[in-house]
Amino acid sequence: MRILAISGSLRAVSSNTELLRAAALLAPTGVEVELYAGLGDLPHFNPDVEDADLPAVADLRARVAAADGLLICSPEYAHGVPGSLKNMLDWLVGGSEFWNKPVALFNASPGSIHAQAQLAETIRTMAGRLVDDAILAVPLRGRELDAAAIAADPALAEPIRAALAAFAAAIAATPPD
Repeated sequence: MRILAISGSLRAVSSNTELLRAAALLAPTGVEVELYAGLGDLPHFNPDVEDADLPAVADLRARVAAADGLLICSPEYAHGVPGSLKNMLDWLVGGSEFWNKPVALFNASPGSIHAQAQLAETIRTMAGRLVDDAILAVPLRGRELDAAAIAADPALAEPIRAALAAFAAAIAATPPD
Protein backbone atom coordinates (compact mmCIF):
# COMPACT_ATOMS: atom_id res chain seq x y z
CA MET A 1 0.00 0.00 0.00
CA ARG A 2 1.38 3.40 -1.02
CA ILE A 3 0.55 6.61 0.78
CA LEU A 4 1.70 9.91 -0.68
CA ALA A 5 2.54 12.31 2.17
CA ILE A 6 2.24 16.02 1.37
CA SER A 7 3.54 18.73 3.67
CA GLY A 8 1.93 22.13 3.24
CA SER A 9 5.11 23.76 4.49
CA LEU A 10 7.94 24.90 2.24
CA ARG A 11 10.28 25.54 5.19
CA ALA A 12 13.60 23.70 5.20
CA VAL A 13 12.97 22.68 8.81
CA SER A 14 9.25 22.12 9.34
CA SER A 15 7.43 20.35 12.16
CA ASN A 16 4.76 19.34 9.63
CA THR A 17 7.32 17.69 7.36
CA GLU A 18 9.01 16.00 10.33
CA LEU A 19 5.61 14.67 11.41
CA LEU A 20 5.20 13.09 7.96
CA ARG A 21 8.70 11.63 8.15
CA ALA A 22 7.79 10.18 11.56
CA ALA A 23 4.63 8.73 10.00
CA ALA A 24 6.84 6.96 7.46
CA LEU A 25 8.86 5.46 10.31
CA LEU A 26 5.72 4.39 12.19
CA ALA A 27 3.68 3.08 9.25
CA PRO A 28 2.22 -0.41 9.61
CA THR A 29 3.95 -3.31 7.90
CA GLY A 30 3.14 -3.30 4.20
CA VAL A 31 2.46 0.45 4.09
CA GLU A 32 4.95 2.71 2.33
CA VAL A 33 4.76 6.43 3.05
CA GLU A 34 6.44 8.49 0.32
CA LEU A 35 7.08 12.19 0.97
CA TYR A 36 6.14 14.45 -1.96
CA ALA A 37 8.86 17.06 -2.41
CA GLY A 38 7.50 18.99 -5.40
CA LEU A 39 5.14 21.47 -3.76
CA GLY A 40 7.45 24.44 -4.31
CA ASP A 41 8.07 23.46 -7.94
CA LEU A 42 4.47 23.81 -9.06
CA PRO A 43 3.62 26.85 -11.17
CA HIS A 44 0.75 29.08 -10.15
CA PHE A 45 -2.51 27.41 -11.12
CA ASN A 46 -3.94 28.80 -14.35
CA PRO A 47 -6.92 27.10 -16.01
CA ASP A 48 -5.70 28.38 -19.39
CA VAL A 49 -2.69 26.04 -19.19
CA GLU A 50 -4.29 23.21 -17.22
CA ASP A 51 -3.89 20.81 -20.14
CA ALA A 52 -0.38 21.96 -21.08
CA ASP A 53 2.53 19.59 -20.64
CA LEU A 54 3.97 21.02 -17.43
CA PRO A 55 6.50 18.56 -15.91
CA ALA A 56 5.90 19.47 -12.25
CA VAL A 57 2.13 19.15 -12.69
CA ALA A 58 2.45 15.87 -14.60
CA ASP A 59 4.66 14.50 -11.82
CA LEU A 60 2.14 15.55 -9.15
CA ARG A 61 -0.78 13.99 -11.00
CA ALA A 62 1.14 10.74 -11.61
CA ARG A 63 2.12 10.46 -7.94
CA VAL A 64 -1.44 11.13 -6.76
CA ALA A 65 -2.85 8.63 -9.25
CA ALA A 66 -0.34 5.96 -8.15
CA ALA A 67 -1.02 6.47 -4.44
CA ASP A 68 -3.61 4.43 -2.59
CA GLY A 69 -4.18 7.36 -0.26
CA LEU A 70 -2.94 10.85 0.57
CA LEU A 71 -1.66 12.04 3.94
CA ILE A 72 -1.66 15.83 4.11
CA CYS A 73 -0.01 17.74 6.95
CA SER A 74 -0.31 21.49 6.88
CA PRO A 75 0.59 24.50 8.95
CA GLU A 76 -1.89 27.32 9.41
CA TYR A 77 -1.02 30.78 8.18
CA ALA A 78 -3.35 33.70 9.06
CA HIS A 79 -6.18 31.25 9.86
CA GLY A 80 -5.82 29.50 6.52
CA VAL A 81 -4.13 26.94 4.35
CA PRO A 82 -0.78 28.00 2.87
CA GLY A 83 -1.17 29.23 -0.69
CA SER A 84 1.29 26.67 -2.04
CA LEU A 85 -0.84 23.80 -0.73
CA LYS A 86 -4.07 25.27 -2.08
CA ASN A 87 -2.30 25.80 -5.40
CA MET A 88 -1.38 22.11 -5.50
CA LEU A 89 -4.97 21.10 -4.82
CA ASP A 90 -6.16 23.46 -7.58
CA TRP A 91 -3.95 21.59 -10.07
CA LEU A 92 -5.84 18.39 -9.16
CA VAL A 93 -9.39 19.75 -9.48
CA GLY A 94 -9.79 19.10 -13.22
CA GLY A 95 -8.35 15.59 -13.28
CA SER A 96 -9.57 12.21 -12.13
CA GLU A 97 -6.59 11.41 -9.87
CA PHE A 98 -8.19 12.81 -6.72
CA TRP A 99 -11.71 11.41 -7.19
CA ASN A 100 -12.68 9.23 -4.17
CA LYS A 101 -9.03 9.18 -3.03
CA PRO A 102 -8.80 8.38 0.69
CA VAL A 103 -7.25 11.32 2.56
CA ALA A 104 -5.82 11.59 6.07
CA LEU A 105 -5.15 14.99 7.64
CA PHE A 106 -2.42 15.51 10.22
CA ASN A 107 -1.16 18.75 11.68
CA ALA A 108 1.65 19.61 14.03
CA SER A 109 -0.31 22.04 16.20
CA PRO A 110 -3.69 21.39 17.82
CA GLY A 111 -4.35 25.14 17.41
CA SER A 112 -4.41 24.85 13.61
CA ILE A 113 -8.18 24.38 13.49
CA HIS A 114 -8.92 26.87 10.72
CA ALA A 115 -6.52 25.38 8.16
CA GLN A 116 -7.68 21.86 9.05
CA ALA A 117 -11.33 22.87 8.51
CA GLN A 118 -10.49 24.57 5.21
CA LEU A 119 -8.60 21.52 4.00
CA ALA A 120 -11.48 19.25 4.94
CA GLU A 121 -13.94 21.45 3.04
CA THR A 122 -11.71 21.63 -0.04
CA ILE A 123 -11.11 17.88 -0.05
CA ARG A 124 -14.83 17.12 0.24
CA THR A 125 -15.60 19.61 -2.53
CA MET A 126 -13.00 17.91 -4.74
CA ALA A 127 -14.66 14.52 -4.05
CA GLY A 128 -11.78 13.21 -1.98
CA ARG A 129 -12.75 10.82 0.81
CA LEU A 130 -11.69 12.03 4.26
CA VAL A 131 -11.03 9.24 6.73
CA ASP A 132 -12.25 10.63 10.04
CA ASP A 133 -10.21 8.19 12.15
CA ALA A 134 -7.08 9.41 10.37
CA ILE A 135 -7.45 13.09 11.25
CA LEU A 136 -4.89 13.93 13.90
CA ALA A 137 -3.35 16.95 15.61
CA VAL A 138 0.03 16.24 17.21
CA PRO A 139 1.34 18.81 19.74
CA LEU A 140 4.74 19.58 18.23
CA ARG A 141 4.65 23.37 18.25
CA GLY A 142 7.76 24.78 19.89
CA ARG A 143 9.27 21.35 20.53
CA GLU A 144 11.75 21.23 17.59
CA LEU A 145 11.70 17.44 17.32
CA ASP A 146 12.93 15.56 14.29
CA ALA A 147 11.19 12.48 12.88
CA ALA A 148 13.23 10.02 14.94
CA ALA A 149 12.47 11.86 18.18
CA ILE A 150 8.75 12.00 17.35
CA ALA A 151 8.73 8.28 16.57
CA ALA A 152 10.63 7.50 19.78
CA ASP A 153 8.18 9.35 22.05
CA PRO A 154 5.35 6.94 22.96
CA ALA A 155 2.92 9.78 23.72
CA LEU A 156 3.38 11.09 20.18
CA ALA A 157 3.98 7.81 18.35
CA GLU A 158 0.95 5.86 19.55
CA PRO A 159 -1.71 8.27 18.19
CA ILE A 160 0.22 8.43 14.89
CA ARG A 161 0.34 4.62 14.69
CA ALA A 162 -3.38 4.39 15.47
CA ALA A 163 -4.31 6.99 12.83
CA LEU A 164 -2.13 5.27 10.23
CA ALA A 165 -3.64 1.87 11.05
CA ALA A 166 -7.15 3.31 10.69
CA PHE A 167 -6.14 4.95 7.43
CA ALA A 168 -4.65 1.72 6.05
CA ALA A 169 -7.82 -0.16 7.03
CA ALA A 170 -10.01 2.43 5.28
CA ILE A 171 -7.86 2.24 2.15
CA ALA A 172 -8.02 -1.57 2.16
CA ALA A 173 -11.81 -1.35 2.42
CA THR A 174 -12.03 1.03 -0.57
CA PRO A 175 -13.57 -0.73 -3.55
CA PRO A 176 -11.41 -0.55 -6.70
CA ASP A 177 -12.41 2.04 -9.33
